[in-house]
Amino acid sequence: MTRRPRVKICCIGGAAEAELAVRHGAAALGLVSRMPSGPGVIEEALITEIARTVPPGVATFLLTSRERADEIAAQQRRCRTGVVQLCDRVADRDYAALRREMPGIGLVQVIHVTGPESVDEAMAVAPEVDAILLDSGNQALAVKELGGTGRVHDWRLSRRIREAVPVPVYLAGGLSATNVRLAIAEVDPFGLDLCSGVRTAGRLDEDKLAAFMEVVWTSA
Repeated sequence: MTRRPRVKICCIGGAAEAELAVRHGAAALGLVSRMPSGPGVIEEALITEIARTVPPGVATFLLTSRERADEIAAQQRRCRTGVVQLCDRVADRDYAALRREMPGIGLVQVIHVTGPESVDEAMAVAPEVDAILLDSGNQALAVKELGGTGRVHDWRLSRRIREAVPVPVYLAGGLSATNVRLAIAEVDPFGLDLCSGVRTAGRLDEDKLAAFMEVVWTSA
């Protein structure tokens, strides 16, 4: 029997969206800082404001495209989130510096699932972080895709990664109420992460959110 995964609602655009997501059972909120592409980007001042309003027990994730440990840590100190989601590769894999500069802050490394090589990448970085997030981006493009694509990737690879790494795994990429039951059955992730699947015209859609959560609650 599969476990009931935690749900992280990403691309939160303001305090009202944060409140709506929490009311419908979100365990975590994703707050997107500057990215080379993709939806949901907000200013750091707004990230800080939203993070301040989130009730205890709900995790706040700062999504960052920065690669240098010192810049990532400085951004977290400005935004005051409890978790940093590393959407790109950390320069020189300097996770030790991140730990030193951000004591007590969770680290979640995004792995963009593009092929079998992604399994090796996930296994290599997993010991350095608190969780892995599997998404459908592509860092090799001229304009990097670091998430928010709305595309589903190969869940067979996601399952391999989930079984191979010693840390929790979040699944992202094109999730919605229509496919999440299958995603849970095929990958059995610790958590689910979504943005476009619960939005209409860029805004968090309460009906879509409620439908998604209903499927999640009845899938375990």
